[in-house]
This record gives sequence, C-alpha cells and structure tokens, in this order.
Amino acid sequence: MNDAKTALGHKILAIKKQRKLTWTQIAARLGHAPTWTCAACLGQMSMSPETAAKAAALFGLDEAEAEVLQEIPYRGSLPTAVPTDPLIYRFYELVMVYGTTWKELIQEEFGDGIMSAIDFDMTLERQPDQKGDRVKIGMSGKFLAYKQY
Repeated sequence: MNDAKTALGHKILAIKKQRKLTWTQIAARLGHAPTWTCAACLGQMSMSPETAAKAAALFGLDEAEAEVLQEIPYRGSLPTAVPTDPLIYRFYELVMVYGTTWKELIQEEFGDGIMSAIDFDMTLERQPDQKGDRVKIGMSGKFLAYKQY
C-alpha cells in the first residue's frame, strides 16, 4: 500500500473543500470523467505526466507530489477486510447479495469471463423521487472471456 498516495489524497480533499470545488469542476480542468478523476486524486489510479501537471497547478502541489500522482497504485486498498463506512459497506452488501446473480446473468449473456474494472466507465446521477432522491449508478466494463489453452 502506498502511504504517500493516501496522504496526498487527504491533502487534495482538504484543498477541494477549502476552494469549494466539485469533482465535476476538477474533472473538467483535468480533462477526464469525474469518477476517474476522483479515483485518481484519492490514489486509486495513476495520472499521466500531463494530467498530473494540471492537477499540481490546480491544487498547488509540488513536483514530488505530482510524481506521486503518476505512481502506479496498490488498488483496492481499503483499511479493513469488511468496510465499516456505511456507504462503502452498502456496496459490499450489494456484492454479497447480488454478486452471484450478476455473475450468472453476465455469463449467461456473454459466456465464461469477467467484466473489466480496467476498461471501465461509471456514471453517477441524482434521480429525483417523491419518497426521497435516489442514487443512480451506471457501470460499463469491457467483457473479457477466459481463454482456454
């Protein structure tokens, strides 16, 4: 796990809050989607030198911090085996409840393989509802078939 990336992510969150920026605004400045931008700023993606330079200028980071943004991360580095943050836990719960269903439905449609988290896109939007607004998440990942050899 890269503690420098985690520490830098906390610093970026503090600057984002101080400057009252949104991930949509930051993403527009960096030239990427908000989901990817947030993941990269929090240390789960590596930025190109060009994107890291833009981020450094936006957040007032030094050259060493810009280099940290370019490092390949140790992905999926949550601090505990089962997440304790209620929002993150709900995603864990979704996988626990629906994971086998998603696997069955995807493999029925595509065959034996996986949905890529590398060639991946995600959208998030607020969906107004009279009972309380809803969170709508759309995920799209390239299907990768298992090869026989």
